[in-house]
Amino acid sequence: MPRSRFSGSLSTPKVEVMIDTGNPFLNLTVDGFLKIGTVAAARAVAEDAYDVLRKGNISRHKFEHSLKKMCKEGAYWGTVAGVYVGLEYGSERIRGTRDWKNAMIGGAMTGALVSAASNNNRDKIVIDAITGGAVATAAEFLNYLV
Repeated sequence: MPRSRFSGSLSTPKVEVMIDTGNPFLNLTVDGFLKIGTVAAARAVAEDAYDVLRKGNISRHKFEHSLKKMCKEGAYWGTVAGVYVGLEYGSERIRGTRDWKNAMIGGAMTGALVSAASNNNRDKIVIDAITGGAVATAAEFLNYLV
C-alpha cells in the first residue's frame, strides 16, 4: 500500500507543495487542484478586500460572504485545474508522447466536461471544448517560449 507524504519548501518568490500519494496521476491532479485553487481563493480575497477598502466598512455578513466566495471559487477552479491536469497526463500516457497535443486534448475535454456539467446546450459544450483546447494549447506554446 502506498504511503502518503506531504512535503513543501518555501523560497522567494516560489512556493512549492507536493503531495505524494504513490500514484503519478493522483499526484499531478491534487497538485493542480491545490495550486490553482489557491490562486482562485486569493483572487476572491483580493477582490473583496478592494471592495471593503473602497466602501470603507465591513460587516459580519460581508465577511461570511467573502469567506464562502473564497472557498467556492477555490474549489471550483481547483477542480477544473485538477481535471485538466489529469486529462493531459492521461493523454500523454495513452499517446506515449509528451507534446502540445496533450494540452489541446486535455483542454478540450475539460472544457466539454465543465460545460456539460453546467448546461445541456450542445452548441455551448462544443464551443467550450474548442475554447478549452485553444487556451491550453496557447499556454503550452507560451511555456516553450519562456
